[in-house]
Amino acid sequence: MENSVTQDGIASVLSLDSSSVQPQIVVQLVDLKPVGNRYTFNANDGKTKIKAMLPATLTSEIVSGKIQNLGLIRLLDYTPNDIPGKSGEKYLLVTKCEAVASALDSEIKTKASTGIMLKPKQEFVAKSASQIINEQRGNAAPAARMAMTRRVHPLVSLNPYQGSWTIKVRVTNKGILRTYKNARGEGCVFNVELTDEEGTQIQATMFNAAAKKFYDTFQKGKVYYISRGSLKLANKQFKTVQNDYEMTLNEYSDVEEAGSEEMFIPETKFNFVPIDELGPYVNQKELVDVIGVVQSVSPTMSIRRKSDNEMIPKRDIVLADETKKTVVVSLWNDLATDLGQELLDMADKYPVIAIKSLKVGDFQGVSLSTISKSDVVVNPDIPEATKLKSWYDSEGKEMSMSAIGSGMSPSANNGSRSMYSDRVCLSHFTTNPSLGEDKPVFFSTRAYISFIKPDQAMWYRACKTCNKKVTEAMDSGYWCEGCQKKDEECSLRYIMAVKVSDSTGEAWFSAFNDEAEKMIGCTADELNVLKSEEGEGNEFQTKLKEATWSSHLFRVSVSQQEYNSEKRQRITVRGVAPVDFAAETRLLLQDISKNKKTSQ
Repeated sequence: MENSVTQDGIASVLSLDSSSVQPQIVVQLVDLKPVGNRYTFNANDGKTKIKAMLPATLTSEIVSGKIQNLGLIRLLDYTPNDIPGKSGEKYLLVTKCEAVASALDSEIKTKASTGIMLKPKQEFVAKSASQIINEQRGNAAPAARMAMTRRVHPLVSLNPYQGSWTIKVRVTNKGILRTYKNARGEGCVFNVELTDEEGTQIQATMFNAAAKKFYDTFQKGKVYYISRGSLKLANKQFKTVQNDYEMTLNEYSDVEEAGSEEMFIPETKFNFVPIDELGPYVNQKELVDVIGVVQSVSPTMSIRRKSDNEMIPKRDIVLADETKKTVVVSLWNDLATDLGQELLDMADKYPVIAIKSLKVGDFQGVSLSTISKSDVVVNPDIPEATKLKSWYDSEGKEMSMSAIGSGMSPSANNGSRSMYSDRVCLSHFTTNPSLGEDKPVFFSTRAYISFIKPDQAMWYRACKTCNKKVTEAMDSGYWCEGCQKKDEECSLRYIMAVKVSDSTGEAWFSAFNDEAEKMIGCTADELNVLKSEEGEGNEFQTKLKEATWSSHLFRVSVSQQEYNSEKRQRITVRGVAPVDFAAETRLLLQDISKNKKTSQ
């Protein structure tokens, strides 16, 4: 019978051990329904039904009707797993399948005597698994024969409740062997990042005996078979790859290098963050992937590293995307010299680059920086790159764009975030002390500057080239560690705290140079001159008083900082603007209209 289920297919799957060849069987989908971003169903072979789950990647085929409830699919790759808390019960995690037939009139039920065979896969019915393995082994190379004796699981199928498994992965990053000391004693630890053929990543950690055993075994770029490890939910604070789980290997785990026949190049999977959404990631441990058009490339610079005083090459590039925002990406080491030169040579063609694993810093508001495991692909063959290049060539090239880190304007022009979105009162901060615990959160507020402490350290000495802090040179002038040069003069830049108030309460805001200048009404150098004037009623005090009880619109970030082993809320001004009373009136009218509708 054509296009029907495989007789006893589910029973044959459940009877397999890890060394058996995985048969491809046809089953009927019964009770297909969404659960989260996936779909579950009962796989039916006419005699037996088993719970099963389809991956999120097949959602489009279900929505389009290619895969239907009561339809038939061929299971090409799947993993039987135990159902947590239900001893002996299993479910199938399907990672690859293909549609065979659309929905039938009813659920298939077969009699024991009925012989139903899978037409395209008749060899499976005619031969046992052991016969197929022996035939394949005869023509295979030694390493390939070894590979055929194991059932390789895709990383996406692993979970903490699973029994035995074997994975085939490439080491895409290897950490250093570190020592640690805690209440339980001293030890050592290191981790590796593993990627399978489908591009799924996971971090594996080894402690003490396992770390010493496998540190020399794992080599970056090589492919390994790994089994007898354990999984647990990933710690968000230390997670470096996109996976809900992390792996731990002990001294009893099996790690075996794959032969040359088993080599593969893992597909790089990106999880792009638009440039205008980078704000919440500033100074967080979480890394981001970005895609953008290269607008400019700087010459190579040499920066002295603080940790070991070594000079390392750096090059800055400016990326833009469809959010009409730009961001500076700092390339370091080989990426600065090799890739940076390649980008400089082709800068006039405005190439598209995709970068995986970037650190988000707060230099100039928001900035990106490569790290040792960052992966850069120039003009990648992916839909996002094609769409971005088309947009840039047709309209983006002529547009005026602003840096994501620049001060927010009070209106939403040019793609910047409006001061009238996410509007909250100060009580929102004071009554939620845990705001920004996981990562910074952004809000807008309207408030008055109620107090500026006159005896605080309101500015720092800065390099006129890079704006970083300078120190006094031994003889004269000022030394900049960042630029590695001495200058006879420096400039002053604000770094200050101000108390702000509204009708619901008050809070302390931290402000940096550009924002503080708008609040004070003069530069730090100018205010320093006023402060140096003698007399009690000098212009310095007058200037600070003039700045108080002025109403402003603020765009702020809220984060948590640890001080003396205690976490404290820190509110930082990211943008400041004068009140636009016409816009404020419109906002109030909108609120009144919403409240009327709610009361009705």
